[in-house]
Amino acid sequence: TDLLVPGVGEIIGCSEREADYDKLKQAMVDRGMNLDDYTYYLDLRKYGSVPHSGFGLGLERILMYVTGLGNIRDVQLYARTAGDLMV
Repeated sequence: TDLLVPGVGEIIGCSEREADYDKLKQAMVDRGMNLDDYTYYLDLRKYGSVPHSGFGLGLERILMYVTGLGNIRDVQLYARTAGDLMV
């Protein structure tokens, strides 16, 4: 589930992880994923897991919405363009 705002885009995104081992394994098979690459992840579900979820909040997008500015670069504290990064 996401919160989308016209002119800004996605402000909040959230999801719930699949906690059921059999459902998760079948979904991975259906998508053609190599189960050997995800043994550690499958084991987390196989030997016990609880339903869990999380979200991500885009602070700069919220500021864009609140201020009415049309470009996310206008609300960024530090520029994040390839030429401006100090790596």
